[in-house]
Amino acid sequence: MASHITITPTPKHVRVVVGGVAVVDTTRALSLKEGSSPAVLYVPRADARMDMFTRTTRNSHCPHKGDASYYTVAAGGSEQPDAAWSYETPLPAMSQIAGHLAFYPNKVAIEEIG
Repeated sequence: MASHITITPTPKHVRVVVGGVAVVDTTRALSLKEGSSPAVLYVPRADARMDMFTRTTRNSHCPHKGDASYYTVAAGGSEQPDAAWSYETPLPAMSQIAGHLAFYPNKVAIEEIG
C-alpha cells in the first residue's frame, strides 16, 4: 500500500546541472515524500535535455512505485553513471510520476530557485 507516499507539485523553479550544464530546467517538478525519507524531486522528461541521457542496463523494483530504469547523464565533460531513474510505467497509485525523472543528489547538482 502506497498510503505513506505523498506527491505534491513544488512551487520552485528546478534546475539539474551536470558538468556546469543545465540538463533539466523546469517549473513543473513534483516532490515525492516517502515515509521518513527525504523528499525526492521528479521532473518531467519534456523539460530534460534527453540527448544527454543514455539508458543503462540497471533496473530496480519498488513495491510501492514499480520498476525503475536508470540513465547515465553526460554534459560539460562530466559523465555520471546511473545518475537518474524513471518509473516508466509506475503502479497505478503512482501514475503522477510517469514520464518523470529523479536524480541522485550526490551525482548531480539540484538547484531549487524561488
